[in-house]
Amino acid sequence: MEEEDDDWVMVGRQREKDLWKPSKYVEGMFESNKALKVRFNEPAQYWTDALPLGNGRLGAMVWGAVLSETINLNEDTLWTGNPGTYTDSNAPEVVSEVRGLVDAGKYAEATTAAAPLLGKPTEVYQLVGDLKMDFDDTHAAYNEATYQRELDLDAATVKVQYSVGDVNFIREHFISNPDQVFVTKVSGSKSGSLSFTVYLDSMLNHELLVSSQNQIIMKGSCPGQRSPSKLNEDPQGIRFSAILDVQISSGAGKIYALDDQKLKVEGADWAVILLAASSSFSGPFTKASDSKKDPTLESLRTINLISNFSYTELFARHLDDYQSLFHRVSLQLSKGSKTVAKDGPLVTDIYLNDSEEDKVSTAERVKNFQFDEDPSLVELIFQYGRYLLISCSRPGTQAANLQGIWNSNLQPPWDCAPHLNINLQMNYWLSLPCNLNECQEPLFDYMSSLSINGSKTAKVDYEAKGWVAHQVSDIWAKTSRDRGKVVWSLWPMGGAWLCTHLWEHYTFTMDKDFLEKVYSLLEGCVCFLLDWLIEGRGTYLETNPSTSPEHPFIAPDGQPASVSYSTTMDMAIIREVFSAFVSAAKILGRCEDDLVEKVLKTQPQLPPTKIARDGSIMEWALNFQDPKVSHRHLSHLFGLFPGHSITVEKNPDLCKAAENSIYKRGEDGPGWSTMWKAALWARLHNSEHAYRMVKHLIQLRYPTASNFEGGLYSNLFGAHPPFQIDANFGFPAAVSEMLVQSTVQDLHLLPALPRDKWPNGSIRGLKARGGLTVNIYWGEGNLREVGLWTNHSNCTTRLHYRGTTVTIMLSRSRVYTFNSQLKCIKTYAL
Repeated sequence: MEEEDDDWVMVGRQREKDLWKPSKYVEGMFESNKALKVRFNEPAQYWTDALPLGNGRLGAMVWGAVLSETINLNEDTLWTGNPGTYTDSNAPEVVSEVRGLVDAGKYAEATTAAAPLLGKPTEVYQLVGDLKMDFDDTHAAYNEATYQRELDLDAATVKVQYSVGDVNFIREHFISNPDQVFVTKVSGSKSGSLSFTVYLDSMLNHELLVSSQNQIIMKGSCPGQRSPSKLNEDPQGIRFSAILDVQISSGAGKIYALDDQKLKVEGADWAVILLAASSSFSGPFTKASDSKKDPTLESLRTINLISNFSYTELFARHLDDYQSLFHRVSLQLSKGSKTVAKDGPLVTDIYLNDSEEDKVSTAERVKNFQFDEDPSLVELIFQYGRYLLISCSRPGTQAANLQGIWNSNLQPPWDCAPHLNINLQMNYWLSLPCNLNECQEPLFDYMSSLSINGSKTAKVDYEAKGWVAHQVSDIWAKTSRDRGKVVWSLWPMGGAWLCTHLWEHYTFTMDKDFLEKVYSLLEGCVCFLLDWLIEGRGTYLETNPSTSPEHPFIAPDGQPASVSYSTTMDMAIIREVFSAFVSAAKILGRCEDDLVEKVLKTQPQLPPTKIARDGSIMEWALNFQDPKVSHRHLSHLFGLFPGHSITVEKNPDLCKAAENSIYKRGEDGPGWSTMWKAALWARLHNSEHAYRMVKHLIQLRYPTASNFEGGLYSNLFGAHPPFQIDANFGFPAAVSEMLVQSTVQDLHLLPALPRDKWPNGSIRGLKARGGLTVNIYWGEGNLREVGLWTNHSNCTTRLHYRGTTVTIMLSRSRVYTFNSQLKCIKTYAL
């Protein structure tokens, strides 16, 4: 580690959100001194007070304790287990029996008969361990009034600072994606004031070794199966290694080994701690015992590759990489204004700046939101979701799990397993509209693995072609049914729902090469769905057995049941996949394929969405009694959002029924459910209720309480409870829907803007279908200007705003600015 160069200057790349040059009266309104920071004025007491860092693969939670600091460490491939067998040769016989009972109207008996279809649980996400720093006893007397701990979203950096006497101590933490290393710099304002002990620990089986004067190596392994055998015959699990490297200021201080497991720093000006970690995971089809990867060598190689970089250089490389993604989108909201002229400039309220005087904690801001409705907090939570996705899902990493990558338990809630009946999909809802399409690549890699195992499950369990995945999976790409109850386990639509993301990715990016690459995934899914559909009642095809995710019903005989036929969600997903497949085939010139012809013949045979007697969307094929109308899932509304088969323009009756359905569900529910409701209301162009759900999420929750649903913890993690990350990702997705909605041909501007809550604001850098980049400025609740461009082929788009529709032509790589009457007032080349 070289000495710091105070004259070192970084020149950043141009930010995508700054490519639009609005008119003069708008131009000055986009820069703000609002700080995108999650702030605390005290160390963390609970895990949900700690601050998250990540580079897609490595994760850390910084507690910020003064005397004895703990930083939880994660690596996204650390899971229990090994590749499994995801087939059941007895399944076809059971499915046949269940179908017969469903055909006879014996739904409770069908549910009971389906129990043999239950499978094994997923494997479990693990953790590397902890990086710990113990400071000398003088730190116990720190000045509490000087303590600050903050996560700067703009720099993806956590900073902790406090004073002991006349010495100011600062700790800075970040995780670099380009250099694949966790970096900490600790410094004191007085020369020679820094002394501490640093070491590693883990709850997993591990060994520690101080390998040199300034390095610690921790080697460990995960359990080879979920539940360890009493016979000590467990298979080998995934191995991992973490290497901690410490460098200190030259000329001041010393460093030496302590107990052959720790490093002691004494009398230094500053210290830089580097940590690299890796595992032996070689993909979902390779047993841990067969892996050729050496995680210790990989970690050493990572440390050696950056040995000549100074801390400043490491930070600059990290910042350039991170901000190339984060700076693509900006959101500014204000609820106060002074109008100079009808279309003149606005003086926005500044709710939070970065002054030394204003250090209110984020938890206090969340607590106060129900009263002050501070729009700058909405901005922060919106960008926090984008930050978290950048931090836990990058090209080459694993897909974001139920907690992203952050976990502090060997037995985390729901195993941190990707759940395919809403949660995994919601993790990626923001990636396209919020201009982070690269972050979705791990999902597509994961789908490729699912399709391989899923083809075996489809063939053996359902005697079908193509591939299938059920409600929950893990790093080994499990595609078989879960353990537990039929009401959630027997749901073979997980893979199909994921496939809708393939088409969405194309519509946003217009990347034909991508569509060609993933077409086989879509094709395999279609093959399974065609075989899964069977001749049904009347002229329609049906799915049987069929469940609505996690939601039982009361059968006509008064018995509780969950298995029937042709649930609304089944048909909505199939309809969406078939439509995407036909459209993809047309683009790729495959319309004459037999499979396409079969799909076209099948589409009219899918039962339509029906309206129940009470005016709501029917969730099941029959009008069953609902034992819990406030159920958290909104599966029967898939066609409205995230699907596209129900629209305000084409299906007013179904939209009214969907509205009634959301009313029936009520406002309470887990964080992810709250955000799904917000997006649904936005699709209905109902700004009042979309905002009510945004407000409903922003309530402070405490990890010691359990008598609540939804809300946010003090570090802004979403509460189910406990923590699930999907609400954090659903938030920016829902806000995006409130501001911009699109098809490949249409662009709806401010369709669900809460004009009385966010009367003034701007959004820059959002993406829309058709490959458009969208920038909007509004004032007093009215559209002021729109900036559009496409980096793809020339296109024709219909702009929609408050009943006015204008057809426009856009040329590639040109920026177009439109006024409030949707008239083009300026254009220039990018």
